[in-house]
Amino acid sequence: MNKIVKIALIVIGLIGAGLWFMLPDANMPPAEAAQSGAINAMFMITYLLLAVAIIFSLGFALLNMFTNPKGLKKTLYAVGGFALVTIISYVLSSNNDVSAEYMAMSNESTVKNIGMGLYVFFILTAIAVVLMILPSVKKIFSK
Repeated sequence: MNKIVKIALIVIGLIGAGLWFMLPDANMPPAEAAQSGAINAMFMITYLLLAVAIIFSLGFALLNMFTNPKGLKKTLYAVGGFALVTIISYVLSSNNDVSAEYMAMSNESTVKNIGMGLYVFFILTAIAVVLMILPSVKKIFSK
């Protein structure tokens, strides 16, 4: 199996190298260059490799999670915590955080979702900082 994967990767690499030399010139207008067969083929190879990577990583993660009950419990706690942070962030965000000129470019639900995303980021960053500092503070006071 390992030999097959190595051979497939070598073939894909050679195809990519060949397509690299078939790319359009820098002088070609971007609209024409975007329609190039070489660029489209390179994107297809990228999508294929990305799909394979996602399928295998999710497959192995799910397999490991379901074969280990403690891992499944930890995963459910993490997903539940993330869902809780997302719900809290959605409640905290408002739909009128932008000026009227920008509001004309989007609607209220989009603004609320962006605000929710920012709150999720801020809350998760604060949690990460606390979890990095807490062990150090514990060590200082335990001595």
